Amino acid sequence: MSPRYSIGLDYGTNSVRALIVNVANGKEVGTAVWNYAHGTHGVILSRDPNLARQHPADYLTGAEATIKKALAQTKRAVRGFHPEQVIGIGVDTTGSTPMPVDANGRALAFDKRFAKNPAAMAWLWKDHTGVAEAAEITFLAKQIRKPYLTKCGGTYSSEWFFSKILRCLRVAPEVFNAAYTWVEIADWIPAMLTGTEAPDKLTVGICAAGHKAMYNDAWGGYPDAEFLGQLHPKLGELRARLRPQARMIDRAVGGLTADWAKRTGLPAGILVAVGAFDAHLGGVGCGIAPGTLVKIIGTSTCDIAIAPVGEELADIPGLCGIVNGSVLPGYYGLEAGQSAVGDIFNWFVNYLHAGSHEDLTKAAARLKPGESGLLALDWNNGNRTILVDQRLTGLLLGQTLYTTLAEIYRALIESTAFGALTIINRFEEYGVKVEQIVNCGGIVEKNPVAMQIYADVTGRPMKISRSAQTCALGAAIAGAVVAGAYPNYAAAQKSMTGVKKRVFTPNPRAHAVYKELYALYRKLHDAFGTMEWNGNLYDVMKRLLEVRGKART
Repeated sequence: MSPRYSIGLDYGTNSVRALIVNVANGKEVGTAVWNYAHGTHGVILSRDPNLARQHPADYLTGAEATIKKALAQTKRAVRGFHPEQVIGIGVDTTGSTPMPVDANGRALAFDKRFAKNPAAMAWLWKDHTGVAEAAEITFLAKQIRKPYLTKCGGTYSSEWFFSKILRCLRVAPEVFNAAYTWVEIADWIPAMLTGTEAPDKLTVGICAAGHKAMYNDAWGGYPDAEFLGQLHPKLGELRARLRPQARMIDRAVGGLTADWAKRTGLPAGILVAVGAFDAHLGGVGCGIAPGTLVKIIGTSTCDIAIAPVGEELADIPGLCGIVNGSVLPGYYGLEAGQSAVGDIFNWFVNYLHAGSHEDLTKAAARLKPGESGLLALDWNNGNRTILVDQRLTGLLLGQTLYTTLAEIYRALIESTAFGALTIINRFEEYGVKVEQIVNCGGIVEKNPVAMQIYADVTGRPMKISRSAQTCALGAAIAGAVVAGAYPNYAAAQKSMTGVKKRVFTPNPRAHAVYKELYALYRKLHDAFGTMEWNGNLYDVMKRLLEVRGKART
């Protein structure tokens, strides 16, 4: 019997990746990356620092380009390979990245009237223009629909579905009025591949709907028309044009169309799985199970855990959702995260021209914990978890006339590690045990110094996913499961996933220093991030100097 393969399409912030995987063992045999053509590094920006959009043409061009290139690479690498051996496709994307479409499911950005209008494009996950709208949604839900908030951490975010749609209605009514409905790109891309993009044929995934759009079967799906109508009557009318049922990733949305088969060289009819967000399928690609926290560390960070359906589970404040089936069928998916991690390091290098990542990392590695006397807050793009406040900003404390670039760079890394520890603590405070941590993403692969700092700050071993392309691998696993290569995800994960031998273990002496620094971080975190904090920051700078003095002697 000839080997069978599946494809994972991984749509990130700046590029799309195709990965071809042997379904028997998870071996990665072909891959290709295509950088989005529109905007700055694939992101359409403006003078408003909160605006971030993408052009949907890049999603389609990227699928065609990467699949063709990955197939060609596989033909060179695997003797006897033929595209007919590919049995399934999975898709993961950023999110929440919703997009307005017409009555045929066609992106409004393809309409000449809106070709250059950013509001008609995909509203990228890190678009925070809807801060005020998110606050309105949170306020109204607290007044009349409290259950809506209990499953999404208590606060609705400007990163999410309805905040962005309501914002568009307010600032670009011509776009909103021209749109028949709005679709997450995690749902739209699989639909385009299968010819099911028409609103009455569209399949929406529970991952996007549950975590970002307050979808829950307990209250009939999406928020009701009365609730949405109080935000704006036209938003209430939109409710009827949203899909009545969201699906898990163990289902296919359809088969690859003849047109897409011709464009890519794949056989027509191969099954395409229900789409999901990159972090959730990254969890699948890491072999997620109860007790495992998966950290996908890239431009931002997502933290994914699961808990069996049927077991008691508390509503956890500050999370980005507790959703039945959003990661794996039979489990609640729990999502948390940080709004910027790699983006903070890139800001320091690219905007402040501080040097290269490589040189700064080498210099930072020579510093001891606490030696810089610096402490930072990792909020340069707001706080996703546990504060859910996109109006928070970054902070660097402890600078002197002798502070170096490497010291600042290390302090920025440490700040993201402190933010990660805050999330871990929140999970465990509410009964979700973190027995092991498995990491994946670009920073995990490229920056061992950062991973050692994470181990030292958290006091926990940091394991690394075997795949350097874990989100794409998770998508490929979805393609394999819906194609029938495995009876369930547990069997597929057992064969197709794993971790590397190298584990970053915490240094006890470093951890002791970081415990002191973390106490100061939490003081700043609560002082600037909560209304309830009542204290005095007088000692923080002095304590940093004391820690610095001990480190240097």
